[in-house]
Amino acid sequence: MPIICEGVGYKYPGSTEYVLRDVNLEIGEGEAVAIMGDNGAGKTTLVKHFNGLLKPVEGTVYVDGVDTREVEVSLLARKVALVFQYPEKMFFSESVYKEVEFALKNFGFEERLIHKIVEKTLKTFWLWEYRDRSPYTLSGGEQRRLALASIVSWDPKYIVLDEPTAGQDAIQREILIHLIWRKVREGKTIVLVSHDVEFIAEFSPRVILMHRGRILYDGEGDELFRRRDLLEKAGLDQPILYKVASSLGIGDGEVTLARLIDYIVGLRPCSD
Repeated sequence: MPIICEGVGYKYPGSTEYVLRDVNLEIGEGEAVAIMGDNGAGKTTLVKHFNGLLKPVEGTVYVDGVDTREVEVSLLARKVALVFQYPEKMFFSESVYKEVEFALKNFGFEERLIHKIVEKTLKTFWLWEYRDRSPYTLSGGEQRRLALASIVSWDPKYIVLDEPTAGQDAIQREILIHLIWRKVREGKTIVLVSHDVEFIAEFSPRVILMHRGRILYDGEGDELFRRRDLLEKAGLDQPILYKVASSLGIGDGEVTLARLIDYIVGLRPCSD
């Protein structure tokens, strides 16, 4: 397994309270995983261990078989890219083009390749037309895509997105789902940190549910979203589709919007 946590515990310097407690976890190559839970569950603290920003106080984190305590953060960052919740805090270049270009220069890409990579990446993320604009003039959804484009450009093996749907409308969310699955099909490992149950239910990855620094559940999202007891314990609401399906008595089988519409249409009396 590329990312392995064995008995990981963590408390911040000066604190006696553990933010992570005995976390055991394996994330496979080319997998899409969502880490969910309420505020303070330990989600962001956990993923910061994946690229060495934090080192475990107890236990061990391995990335491709390497103990993260034995390698520099700069080397892990080349392999494990993390997009934080507020992408605007990541920007420091004067234009969209230069923002992506900087990452490539920083990692030592050849000059003759940089322009080709930047152009291809910005077009992939529907940002090429904004290449000369300041990142700070983009909308929230566009900034999120730029942050993702900046890290995808250097082709990291693992991509971690912290609250990727924050401030995005329905169209931006659909674009994000498309881009994420595209990367999964390319063999990338995608980890989403989120408490957005509607987005995760639609995205349908493997789900890891956290509460007070521990893992409550690890498995299929569809099964979790039927478990109101676990969701309530973790401070999350049940997705709307699952609520409607339960109220209609069709909780068995796959829960999709199309299935609900078919069921409701079937209940409607025919008119002459």
